[in-house]
Amino acid sequence: RSSDLDASTGNEVLTYVAFGGIAALTITLAMRENMRGLATLLSPAFVLFGVWALVAVVLSLDPGTSIRRFALTVCVIAVAATLMLLPKSQTELMRWFSITALVLLAVCYLGILLAPQLSIHLATDPQEPGLAGNWRGSFGHKNEAAAVMAMLLFLGIYIVRSGAWLSGIAITALASLFLLYSAGKSSLTLCFAVLLLTSATSVVRSFWLRAVLLLMPLLLLNLLSVGTVMFDGLAEVARLLPLDSTFTGRTDIWSFAVQALQERLPIGFGFSSFWGSSSIQNLPEGKEWAAFASHSHNGYLDTALGMGLPGLALLIVVLVIEPLRNFHRADLGGNNGPLTMALLRIWLFGLYLSSMESFFLDRADSMWFTFLLAVFGLHYLARFRVRA
Repeated sequence: RSSDLDASTGNEVLTYVAFGGIAALTITLAMRENMRGLATLLSPAFVLFGVWALVAVVLSLDPGTSIRRFALTVCVIAVAATLMLLPKSQTELMRWFSITALVLLAVCYLGILLAPQLSIHLATDPQEPGLAGNWRGSFGHKNEAAAVMAMLLFLGIYIVRSGAWLSGIAITALASLFLLYSAGKSSLTLCFAVLLLTSATSVVRSFWLRAVLLLMPLLLLNLLSVGTVMFDGLAEVARLLPLDSTFTGRTDIWSFAVQALQERLPIGFGFSSFWGSSSIQNLPEGKEWAAFASHSHNGYLDTALGMGLPGLALLIVVLVIEPLRNFHRADLGGNNGPLTMALLRIWLFGLYLSSMESFFLDRADSMWFTFLLAVFGLHYLARFRVRA
């Protein structure tokens, strides 16, 4: 889609003006009443990650691309970080979520009814005709649609538990139906897994047991996917499983990405400047497809490609370890209601899905933005009591 291209390449001045203007507006509004909340973002983990991202921009093999994409990414992160501070109460936040979810669902379903040629994958699609009949709504691909619908399902459950039965049931039902018809098998499977595992946290109270419960599947997902192109033993194990561990033939792209990463393990190729940039050159015969690939279908691998192993380590601290600690602190501190559980589910779903898709630090991705809302929401819930 042209809108994605503009936001992705940064060729349009209007894109920068829009992103920068929205970021400036939300920051200004948050500063009026929530300076204490904003100040908590200056944590060592966030600061170190931001500094290393700047290093990755400066040392990039394609600095122009890195600078453009970094600028837009900062704007998106700023909006997500401040947006959760703007509602004056939990009731107002729930109302915001309800309206946003219902509007998005209405757009998607109206697209299916009124413009199916634009909202449903067709057999005439030049790239993936095999997806014919799968719903994608207002999204560019059925996988993105499925992931967002899973996140809306979590919000719908939260809204029902908070007392808004009518809108909550409507969101849950409509999102579930769309998720089924999008045929996003990964999102559907992960959705059930997340609901099951997060429900178990009401029984498992130890932080370390919770870490094992929630993060062990994440480790296994990466070992049995990207790990299979790095270690022959894992490849043998994966072949014995009753499922396709290549997730529809992604082994080639993982292998190509891992081989490229070995050349620049300490610093990577530059912030978001590997795929679709001048970093990919002199491709051998049979690898020409890499010049047209947009990502490696693994967010952790793409982070390492962009910012090296130190950048990946910092991302794991900021997006994996800290949110889990924040959930535990919020739960023990009295913020253990439906909102905290919904944010935990969105966060965990995003972590798992990033083993198969790549949306970390992608300024134009709706999954990334929704995931960020959960990360920052858990950050604030660990430090402040929610207003009723």
